[in-house]
Amino acid sequence: MLWAGLVLFYGIVKGFRDVVKKKALTKNSVMEVLFVYTFLAFLFCIPEAPKAIVGLPVKYYFLIAIKSFVIFIAWICSFKALDNIPISIYGVLDLSRILFSTAFGIFVLKEKGTIYSTIGLFLVLFGLIFLRTYPEIKKRSKNSDSYKAEKIPPMYVWMVLVSCIFNAISGCLDKIYMRDINSSQLQFWYMLYLVVFYGLYFVVRRIKISSSVWKNVWIWILSFLFFIADRALFIANSYTESKVIIMTLLKQSACIISIMCGKFIFKEKNIGYKIFCAMIVLAGLVVSMIGQ
Repeated sequence: MLWAGLVLFYGIVKGFRDVVKKKALTKNSVMEVLFVYTFLAFLFCIPEAPKAIVGLPVKYYFLIAIKSFVIFIAWICSFKALDNIPISIYGVLDLSRILFSTAFGIFVLKEKGTIYSTIGLFLVLFGLIFLRTYPEIKKRSKNSDSYKAEKIPPMYVWMVLVSCIFNAISGCLDKIYMRDINSSQLQFWYMLYLVVFYGLYFVVRRIKISSSVWKNVWIWILSFLFFIADRALFIANSYTESKVIIMTLLKQSACIISIMCGKFIFKEKNIGYKIFCAMIVLAGLVVSMIGQ
């Protein structure tokens, strides 16, 4: 069950990481934060470079580059969405990745869920559905001020959706890759390729980085949180008994953190209903772990 604890740790850190992303984006642009955050996170990987370079099968230099490009696109979409919508709404919209990750787990990795994981999945999905129908309820009510305040442009909803699909693909690739390579190898090369992709993006688009980005303390915190969370996730993937279906559900603990921080840090509205949805999600996480 160590792998489950590692994934739960990843989910909790991810929730706080979304908060730090939101803070970082108040000081610098999306692409500035993305590049510097990725670069700093890669620096944390350098001490393990000897372990990462030795013994990596040749084909994985290409395969890991594919994973990195998938995340390159996913992060651009998720950061732009997070920069423009409330963090509590983003946290729950991000649950859409459950559908895609579960599909990949079943049809690609041939995993079989238990009755408890199935019930847990439905509970988590109900929490998502309730949150997404809430704006329509507010719209039909006499007082729709809070609805208008949190109405989300469709473009950002689509960005979150694309991010969820690509993150699900990445999670599936992690599980496949970790059959042959170790966590140090995957994390080092994955981060190196990301730095290259974002660097090329800056060159092609002729984007300049302001000096203020290096003084943005939130980016430094974000980089460290990303490094430790991903290391925990990669180690969890190395356990043969770990399942993408269960891991996907446990990752949704991030939603609870996002909603609570939305209330206490960003003073967002309609938190009561969002907490109700989050409790349904939490119940789904607990049920999914029964019998594991």
